[in-house]
Order: sequence, then structure tokens, then C-alpha cells
Amino acid sequence: MSVTAPSGFRAAGVAAGLKESGQPDVAVVLNDGPSRAAAAVFTANRVQAAPVLWTRQVVSGGRVRAVVLNSGGANACTGAPGFQDTHATAEHLAQAIDDSPGEIAVCSTGLIGERLPMDKLLPGVDAAVAAVSRAGGLFAADAIRTTDTVVKIAFRHGVATASSSAPGVYVVGGMAKGAGMLAPALATMLCVLTTDADLSAAELDAALRSAVAQTFDRLDADGCMSTNDTVLLMASGATGVRPGHREFTVTLTEVCADLARQLQLDAEGAQKMITIEVIGAASENDAVTVGRAIARNNLVKCAIGGEDANWGRILAAVGTTGAVFEPDRLNVAVNGVWVCRQGAAGDERAKVDLTPKDVTITVDLSAGPQSAVILTTDLTAAYVHENSAYST
Repeated sequence: MSVTAPSGFRAAGVAAGLKESGQPDVAVVLNDGPSRAAAAVFTANRVQAAPVLWTRQVVSGGRVRAVVLNSGGANACTGAPGFQDTHATAEHLAQAIDDSPGEIAVCSTGLIGERLPMDKLLPGVDAAVAAVSRAGGLFAADAIRTTDTVVKIAFRHGVATASSSAPGVYVVGGMAKGAGMLAPALATMLCVLTTDADLSAAELDAALRSAVAQTFDRLDADGCMSTNDTVLLMASGATGVRPGHREFTVTLTEVCADLARQLQLDAEGAQKMITIEVIGAASENDAVTVGRAIARNNLVKCAIGGEDANWGRILAAVGTTGAVFEPDRLNVAVNGVWVCRQGAAGDERAKVDLTPKDVTITVDLSAGPQSAVILTTDLTAAYVHENSAYST
């Protein structure tokens, strides 16, 4: 179950010929209402693709009837003609479902700097609209993949308690794509989230920003930020259930965390899934900053890839930040073995077992009560090959 797990949504994914492989490359998700409330967050990259610029405008109105997504081309850095292509795509879907283009979101992913083949894309939109169904969520998730090796879908049931204005059970579903350029802001990804809860655009926006900050924004595989990142949340209101802010945010965050973990597991060429726990920080921002510094340190990533518990590289990465700490109070554990205590050698690094796929690095700054978790991966020859040969 994916974006069609909640009531009120239909989806489809089809092959329109945008990909040379002939694999599915156009997806449509329709919100049948009765509500059309929506919110979204986008890449913080100053270079933004035409679909991001378009969808920003659409979501500012707080309503989205449908979203069309394509893989096989990012439509980024394509100038005014590229924006016109995005506008034409929205208008085409709007006409196909007899609605307004002002409520049609557009997302694209693929190679930057090339125009989309509109003679293939628009017929693909028609084919997707003709195929939409409640069973189409998995097909839509498949159609948005680029270098992803598997589809990424998740859903959770939520319960609005009796204290809510309209208690009951609701569902949050989602699909995502992303395998490379995984870094904040967002994680170089496209993600569509859906719910049949009845919430306003403002309520969706608050919950989404909180959920993304704790999940997608803390996945940092390679420090590279994309031009196309979009996380779109749509509510159909089909159940009439109105969960409280905290209740809904917890459920939404669980779905986002599930998808973020799937993105990490499918990161290009990665062999090790690294969880960086920073504890004892003076502020949450300090904890996040230190976690990111470690996640982006190629020497640390290579050490983990080579199954070498080289804690000195971790301390060196911590020292590049402006976080509050005293060097002689730093402690570091790798897979539970405290290899560094009080800024010096602790337990023998040979005790660390780095053969498992999952690796946990714990850094204690001994400076306060705050903490944060950052997800990353190791650096492999396969990653270098994937990204050096990507456009050819």
C-alpha cells in the first residue's frame, strides 16, 4: 500500500518512452476529495527546477487536486521553455480530469539541463489518467524511479482520540524516490504523501515541516543537494476524522522515517548503513551540525567502508564544527564499543565488529542535554562509478 492506502486517492504509473530502458516513467496521483488541502516543502538549492517553481505557486494556494510526476528528465536549468513545458503539463492533466491547472502539482526527476520530450510526456499523462485506480499506488511508485533499484512505499494507520473534534481512524500513505545526491534540504528526492484525515492546509504544513525536519532533512549520504526535491502532502478528508496536531504529526513522521530509511538502504553503491547519534550537545542545532560533519567526511565514510574503526577521523570531523564542546571531554563509540574516552584512546578498536551492514557511531559531546540522529552511508567505488557515468 502506498499513496492509495488512504481513502479518496487513485494513482497510476505508465511507460511513456521518456526512459531509453522503456521502464515506467510517468505517474499521476489524483485526490478525489472531498477536501483538496495540501502542503509541500522543497529543495533549499538556489538553482531550482521548473516543476519546483511551478508547484511552489500551486501549493501557496493550499489546494492540490492532482500531481503528475515524471522520471527520465529533471526539467532543471532549461530556462523559460522548460517552465512552459511544466505549465503545459499541468494544463494537459487539468484538461484530462476537467479541472484547473492552478491546482495541479508537477514533479520531475532525472538528468539536469535537457528539455523533456513533450510529444511523449503528454500522451503518457493521458495514459496514466486512463489507468488510475485505488490499486495503482505501486505502479506510480515504480514510475518515479531513476537510479533507485526498488520502489519505496509506506503507510500507517493513525487514531484520532476522543479528545479530537472528530475522532476515529485515518491513514497516511506515501511513496518516494531517491538513491543519489542524498543530502539536506530534503534528500534529493521526490515524495508524495497522502492522508484521508480532514485537516486544513495550515495544519498539514505545520505537521509536514516538523516531520521532514526529523527525517528527510537528517538523511545525508553524500552532502549533495538537488534542484528538484519536493515533498508533497495531500489530504482528501474522506474519513472526516480530525486528529490533533501532535497525533497527526507522530503518524506522518513515522511514514517519513520509514521512507527515509528506505532511501538510505538504496543509496547508490552503499554497503554500510551508518547511523550517527550525537548526544550530550548544548543544543539540538549543535547535535545536528556535528552529525552532518561526520556524515559528510569522506575519510570517515571510507574507514567504515573498509571496516576500520578509525575513531581519530571522527574526532577530527567533530573539530571542524562550531559546536560547544571541550576536546578532552569527547567520547566516541562505534557499534557500542567506546573507542574514545575523554578525547583519548578508550577500548581497543579491534573489539569493534564492523562486518554488519548497519553501523552506529555515537558521539558524546559532554556539553548538554540535547541530541540528534543523522543517517548516512559509506563511500564505495560503486558510488563513484554510478555518478561518474550517470549521464552516459
